[in-house]
Amino acid sequence: MLSMKVMSNSSEKEERCNSRHITWFMKSCFPTSHHITTPTTITIIKPSSHVPTTLSSLPNDIVLDFLSRVPSSSLPSISLVCSLWSRLLISPDFIHLRRLRYLLHHTATAITATQYGFLFATLLNNSWNSSKFFLSTCNAISLDDVYNILSHARVVSISHWVYVVGRNAMLRCDTWTSSVTLCRAMIFPRKKFAASAVAGKIYVAGGGSRSTAVEEYDPVSDTWVVVTHAPRRRYGCIGASVDGVFYIIGGLRIGSEQNELSRAASGAEAHAAYASSMDLFDIEGRVWLRSRVVPGGGCVVAACAAAGRVYALTSHAVELSFWSFNARRKCSGRGGGAFGEWCRIKSPPLPALVRVDTRLRFSCVGMGEKVVLIQVGGCGGEVRGSKEGYVLVYDCTTGEWDRGADLPEAFRRAAYVGVEC
Repeated sequence: MLSMKVMSNSSEKEERCNSRHITWFMKSCFPTSHHITTPTTITIIKPSSHVPTTLSSLPNDIVLDFLSRVPSSSLPSISLVCSLWSRLLISPDFIHLRRLRYLLHHTATAITATQYGFLFATLLNNSWNSSKFFLSTCNAISLDDVYNILSHARVVSISHWVYVVGRNAMLRCDTWTSSVTLCRAMIFPRKKFAASAVAGKIYVAGGGSRSTAVEEYDPVSDTWVVVTHAPRRRYGCIGASVDGVFYIIGGLRIGSEQNELSRAASGAEAHAAYASSMDLFDIEGRVWLRSRVVPGGGCVVAACAAAGRVYALTSHAVELSFWSFNARRKCSGRGGGAFGEWCRIKSPPLPALVRVDTRLRFSCVGMGEKVVLIQVGGCGGEVRGSKEGYVLVYDCTTGEWDRGADLPEAFRRAAYVGVEC
């Protein structure tokens, strides 16, 4: 009896326990108002078919805009990102945008050859700063060839690149990386010819007795092509460019024949001395323009372009004169088909001991709104101020000459060019 009672109590207790568990389970399945929570909204994101925009997919004008804002110290690494950016950095549009943002500096650069490559000296803030440029190991050119190339070369700058255009070879110097690479040579060998850059391309003329061809070099494709033939064969001429026009200035006459363009010119201009005349080639229109000779005759010993004008230093029997030619296309001359006018301006204040003879040599470099005149020959004695390397700077705005820093001794008889970088 006792055992049955115990079992009955145990069974009843177990039943009550199970009932409580079931009741708790039922309550958990049907929660009260205290247990009801706010439902959470789940947003399902569907995969988009739109491809994210990358730098390579941006239009070139947008890429040019942000590249033009990069500091100069970062441009060397930027040029190594891809071939497209490298091409954009040398485009005329990039130079134009940098110029608008006042991020370009005009300098006069002297280049000479050394046993290691090229040595550059840059005139900035009336001080010469030197830097070395080494030949790339992949170049098939020796250091001995560097001296030969530079001895009869013309130097042209495009953006931060300086091209040394020699008779049978051409080298490109990168002012950002201080490296030198070999480029394709001209089609026709030349010596003492005219060379200048227009719209990102190099143009050469003169310096050859067998051809009057004017060649054009494209830095992107590294190719030379003949674009026209010059009306005169010149030797020892000087090249300059303003407002899309290639100027071939001065020089000696080669041969006695004249082509049709020269014979079609007026009698006074056709028989004028080459030493005081210049030919003008419109790059975009691919036509030759006519220009007047330098008034007063004389021989053009140095010339360059600066501030929308062509400046020429001429030598007479006993004196030097300095002239300015208005080369802006919107200006028109009074007659003869010329669109500019010559104007004699203040002559450079050279030392009294400078000899005005056939040994007189100068180099003229355009540097923004200034003209840098460097005396490279024709000096007498060792009197201070009369030796080679004497530098004068002409301000195109004020019309005044100032004394510049003397060229370092290592750069005498060097090649000179204006660089904007």
